Amino acid sequence: MRIATWNVNSIRMRLEQVTNWLRRERPDVLCLQETKVEDSTFPAAAFTALGYAVAISGQKAYNGVAILSLLPLEQVNIGFSALLPDDPEAGALDEQKRVISALVDGVRILNLYVPNGSGLTSEKYAYKLAWLSGLRRYLEAQEQEGDPLCMVGDFNIARDDRDIHDPGRLSGGIMASAAERDALTAALGERLVDVFRVFEPDSGHWSWWDYRSGAWDRDRGWRIDHIYLSGELLACSTGCVIDKGERGHEQPSDHAPVVVNLELEEEGDDECDEGEDDEDS
Repeated sequence: MRIATWNVNSIRMRLEQVTNWLRRERPDVLCLQETKVEDSTFPAAAFTALGYAVAISGQKAYNGVAILSLLPLEQVNIGFSALLPDDPEAGALDEQKRVISALVDGVRILNLYVPNGSGLTSEKYAYKLAWLSGLRRYLEAQEQEGDPLCMVGDFNIARDDRDIHDPGRLSGGIMASAAERDALTAALGERLVDVFRVFEPDSGHWSWWDYRSGAWDRDRGWRIDHIYLSGELLACSTGCVIDKGERGHEQPSDHAPVVVNLELEEEGDDECDEGEDDEDS
């Protein structure tokens, strides 16, 4: 199963780019963030024509998430409240459309658009930290459901200095502050692993380049688009890449797609191939 994540920064503006990419790459699942469109005007027909089922949670001009899948989308959940109905903060956090999940071939795929936070003194920064705390509680509830988890999205956080082109200047600021990093680490716990770092431990790999200051031309980016896997899926992973070339198109999103490949066993098998040859070693 190939699962991709992409902040498209307006699905209607990038529709041709996204559909062209889908025709060429044919991922089994594509998770979109910052769709910036209400559900009633989401261009679903363009994706169903390509064979993709669509699940969406959007709002006008801001935020918005969607899951596109060649496989059936089952048990679609929208917002934190889906798993936290009694959480007093979940409803308020769900006013911004940033969370959607679905069960795809036995894998729970969770698609997130984490708040940016604006600046360390902004009320939006406090909201971001509260949102990440809500994510921690949501993931604890999801773990009790028992489904293997693939969590993807635009996290608006560089987890460590390898994920920033100029850590000396930018580390400690918005998207790289200790509080944000600690809050995300707490949400991940020991269960979820950044699969890109399993295959690529070095710096110099970015998924987002600001439109300003010639960031793309100078390759001054950040890695803030992540894919996290629970252990049973991590054992099935065979690669994770950033499709940097999509950022170089005319009028692109400021983000590039990130793709993970999972070699899942056929139905009825409980584990991945890892360890099958132990008797011969």
